[in-house]
Amino acid sequence: MQKLGVLALLVVVGACGPKTIPAPVVSVPKFPDFVQPVVPPALGSSAAALNHNRGWSFLQVGDLTNAEREFGLALTSAAAFYPADTALGYLELARKDAGAALPHFDRALERRQDYASALVGRGQALVALDRGPDALAAFEAAVAADPSLTDIKRRVEVLRFRGLEQNLAGAREAAQSGRLDEAVTAYNSAIASSPDSPFLYRELATVERQKGDVDHALDHFRQALALDPTDAASLVPIGEMLDSRGDVEGAAKAYADALAIEPSGVVEAKLEGLRARADLARLPSEYRAIDRVSQMTRADLAALIGVRLARLLQDSRPRDAVVITDIRNHWAATWIMAVARDGVMEPYANHTFQPRTSVRRVDFAQAVDHLLERIAAINPARARSWQTARVKFSDLSTNHLAYPAASTAVASGVMRVGPGDSFQPSGPVSGADAVEAIGRIEAIAGEAGAATGQRER
Repeated sequence: MQKLGVLALLVVVGACGPKTIPAPVVSVPKFPDFVQPVVPPALGSSAAALNHNRGWSFLQVGDLTNAEREFGLALTSAAAFYPADTALGYLELARKDAGAALPHFDRALERRQDYASALVGRGQALVALDRGPDALAAFEAAVAADPSLTDIKRRVEVLRFRGLEQNLAGAREAAQSGRLDEAVTAYNSAIASSPDSPFLYRELATVERQKGDVDHALDHFRQALALDPTDAASLVPIGEMLDSRGDVEGAAKAYADALAIEPSGVVEAKLEGLRARADLARLPSEYRAIDRVSQMTRADLAALIGVRLARLLQDSRPRDAVVITDIRNHWAATWIMAVARDGVMEPYANHTFQPRTSVRRVDFAQAVDHLLERIAAINPARARSWQTARVKFSDLSTNHLAYPAASTAVASGVMRVGPGDSFQPSGPVSGADAVEAIGRIEAIAGEAGAATGQRER
């Protein structure tokens, strides 16, 4: 009788104990974006694995209460069972609580850094928390751990593109607002997202150049060029910066390469100016100082004509041999002989040139007249305007020996009259005035040559 009572009690207690709820059959997962945490083979037959798998089935049918209970039981039986911690993170994501999900994923990753499921979940939580760059890093790590995650690969591409757009927009806005350090940081972030985009390096280099960081600017312009060899827009600033550093050869090559890719009048002018300065740098220091002298000499004038109007002299027929006895070892000897042979500047009767003699306005007018005669031979129609003119001067009569040259020089626009229509024949000629006047002759010669070429065509 006593044994029957104990048995009856056990039956009652058993009837009152918790019943195991059968795991549901998942036909259509409620959360298809969740990556099921893989149970390590060594733990596949453990009680924790059984609870974990049951919990995942409950989760995917939307029964979060039973799912949480099963995951909790798994961790109770094995505290280091990181698949269950990962699953609890997904459970919190299902509840739309990314902040609560993140610690679960982090705990799982502390136990196994390359656990793909936890990395994916962590990425999803970070996306929900608007931490795009961190989410991208988590997804990239997940793909590295499990290359079969094709959906995550596509998500990585999307995040990279979004990050690039955001960084690029921020970089450009910061640059336009003058926040150059901020712009550099944003451009570097954009480059991290898209390291093969040449325009990013070019825009970064432009900002660095504004900052005065020429070394980094050159490096990044060159990186843009390495990625896109047809990037003329990077070659031009490279040329400008090399020019500012005195690397004339490097600058000239950059400009020439840019022109080979894309013709440009602006770049061509830069290259021509660079070459002209390089040519000038090779000339004697006395020549380079001409534009600063208050009173130029005959040697100065001969050199100025010989350098600036060399082609005009070459196009004319030289005279017989000229003997000059006082220019040996003189810095301007070559140009003195050239203008003397051409008849633009005459040596004196005693065969001296007297290179140190000051040039007066009347002397300068004579040289101008000879030069304009050579232009007239090329284009007679262009010359009629100054050949037929009779300019009136208040201090130089039409009977003066120098009048024809003075009238021609002024009528052509090469020389200017002084106050009260005076010519001031004995007045000095400064280097700056001479340089300006020779420039006008260059322009007239260029116009004459262009007109002749058009007629020949």
